[in-house]
Amino acid sequence: MKHADITDTQLEAIAIQHLWAGYDHEMVLEDINLSVKELDFIGLIGPNGGGKTTLFKVLLGLLPPMRGEVRIMGMNVIKGRRYIGYVPQTVEFDRDFPINVWDVVLLGRLGKRRLLQPYTAKDNKIVAEALRSVEMLHLGDRPISELSGGQKKRVYIARALATEPKILLLDEPMASLDPHAGSHIAEILRQLNERMTILMISHDISAIASCVKTVGCLNRQLFYHGEKQITPQMLELAYKCPVDLIAHGVPHRVFPNHAIEEERQ
Repeated sequence: MKHADITDTQLEAIAIQHLWAGYDHEMVLEDINLSVKELDFIGLIGPNGGGKTTLFKVLLGLLPPMRGEVRIMGMNVIKGRRYIGYVPQTVEFDRDFPINVWDVVLLGRLGKRRLLQPYTAKDNKIVAEALRSVEMLHLGDRPISELSGGQKKRVYIARALATEPKILLLDEPMASLDPHAGSHIAEILRQLNERMTILMISHDISAIASCVKTVGCLNRQLFYHGEKQITPQMLELAYKCPVDLIAHGVPHRVFPNHAIEEERQ
């Protein structure tokens, strides 16, 4: 089931209409329609190669659509992307490069000042608040190479927050983390969602279920109801095969059955 056409742009953080996108004439996203309201927290799951990262590239202005329209905060992507903070799945730093937590987050302020302009007291205040939001201010002087995986992920979220975004894009934020670290980040994201819109992509259903408000499936096409439920039908349409949901004892949300499932039972 595809989302209906977008007609109401009031309070829309992201509006996507009939988006087709891909590389070298190979289509990856097919007729995507999505309305992301302010303070939404949407999780999109799907297989590798299903277009999740491609969707983020379009929203960040790194890949132009082949067809369709994308608007961010009511503006085109080139103007609207300044309201987006992006947290990639992996960030590579040379372990021997002497950069500490504070300086990593300070990099988020580069786009907010003129070339060669020194950092200001305002920049430092924003960095401190970003680190405080992810509970990492006390480790500001710690070399990034000495942090755990969960701590590094929180630093990268803080770097995105330093851009003062209204929208946060998260690419596999719980990947390679142990359950405790993942739960900690999920709680931080829930708190951040009180003041900003969040769109998260993952292939991990349990990671999505732990913190989002609504969920959808993306595999070239988008299957999204704007609700918390995710059904076997949606998963089969997205993954092109039957999918069993297995819980492993970590904190998670059990998605309720759809009416169609209840009728079958």
